[in-house]
Amino acid sequence: MPKIKTNKGAAKRFKKTGSGKIKRSNAFTSHILTSKTTKRKRQLRQSGLVAAADQKNIAKLIPYM
Repeated sequence: MPKIKTNKGAAKRFKKTGSGKIKRSNAFTSHILTSKTTKRKRQLRQSGLVAAADQKNIAKLIPYM
């Protein structure tokens, strides 16, 4: 069987945890930050987990991570 190529765009956006779940960062953090509250910006720094419905598809994009 040939090797599967990693999707480089996905590799930059997602990481796997030790238990195999997929971590993601939050959107809405790159610009127009003046209209967002300090509390909202602080909470957007925290990473989250990919939804269960999307986890299988994203795992195919990053097979060796």
